[in-house]
Amino acid sequence: MKDKSRGAYNIEDLREIARRRVPKGMFEFVDRGAEDEVALRNNRAAFECIKLKPRTLVDVSGRSQKITLFGKQQEMPIAIAPTGSAGLMWYDGEIALARAAATAGIPFTLATGSMTAMETIAAQAGGRLWFQLYMWPDRTLSHNLVERAAAAGYEALMVTVDGAVPGNREYNLRNGFTVPFTFTPRNVSDVLMHPEWLLGVLARYVFTTGMPRYENYPSEFKQRITAQPMGKGMLLNDSLNWDDLRVLRKMWPRTLIVKGILHPQDAVYAADCGADGIVVSNHGGRNLDSSMAPLEVLPEIVDAVGKRITVIVDSGFRRGSDVVKALALGAGAVLIGRPTLYGTAAGGEAGAARAIAIFREEIDRVLALIGCPDIAALNREFLAAGGRN
Repeated sequence: MKDKSRGAYNIEDLREIARRRVPKGMFEFVDRGAEDEVALRNNRAAFECIKLKPRTLVDVSGRSQKITLFGKQQEMPIAIAPTGSAGLMWYDGEIALARAAATAGIPFTLATGSMTAMETIAAQAGGRLWFQLYMWPDRTLSHNLVERAAAAGYEALMVTVDGAVPGNREYNLRNGFTVPFTFTPRNVSDVLMHPEWLLGVLARYVFTTGMPRYENYPSEFKQRITAQPMGKGMLLNDSLNWDDLRVLRKMWPRTLIVKGILHPQDAVYAADCGADGIVVSNHGGRNLDSSMAPLEVLPEIVDAVGKRITVIVDSGFRRGSDVVKALALGAGAVLIGRPTLYGTAAGGEAGAARAIAIFREEIDRVLALIGCPDIAALNREFLAAGGRN
């Protein structure tokens, strides 16, 4: 199959290829936010409010994007965020995305709700692997999942804490798209209008392993993706609290990351509980529609805990300049979610690799143009007055 992603010059190009290739309901599940999508728009507006203040006549001929993250050097200041739908964007999409990350020398985070078992990813993709955990109502089942991740060799555990209940995504209902997937006249028509996805993804699953399932779920909850309506497939826990994090800290001997922090005091609590890092995130604007953009609170959180733990940020990143701005504000790294999903949908491993390469090229160009030789030299002095410095 011809790699259509090679015609993509930026992330928006990959997004457009993905939009054409993937059924509308599935694309909007990945692409859109919650309710009126105020948070989704605000995430982008926050980047646009920040301006860079370049320095000139600086020798940047030897510039480098390498960083050290949790004690290990990597080639770029990004990591792949947990996105449970990669396996629906492309056949074995999680494996494709993980391989692209391994080739690029950056971490890949596997989601609890992925369509590929964590052991399969470890065996077939390699690289630096992190596992994202949703705590289920039955905490014992979640703890068993943590033990599986440790046995499979995952180097970091990322527990998501901003999803006590599902976000309100009304377009999923309008599109007839549900998770787990249920067939309706509307989405059957949608699928038939996208034959490349139907034959290349859905049909391949049907004729090989069967319809995709949540492969990291315990056997008693593992459901085929056609089994239940939306809201019953993902098990969430609205009683999660700081004691749960302390228990995980005792169970998990490796890197522990808390994802979904937007308040400086919560960042302090996470550090007090022994977390090695946090992700400043509003879930990409997919949960609480009135939430502030992570970039808006990032400097305050860095000031509160940046000397104690690693601060990572996500939500809304589309350009290399976005990454540079976040790093200048004090982030240690950036998680990339939708852009590499667009790439995976556009061209599997090659498409995901193209998305990563676009970020690499853009970050390199911005570093050169602002007169910054390496990531370690970035600071708030590269931001214009009024640019959240």
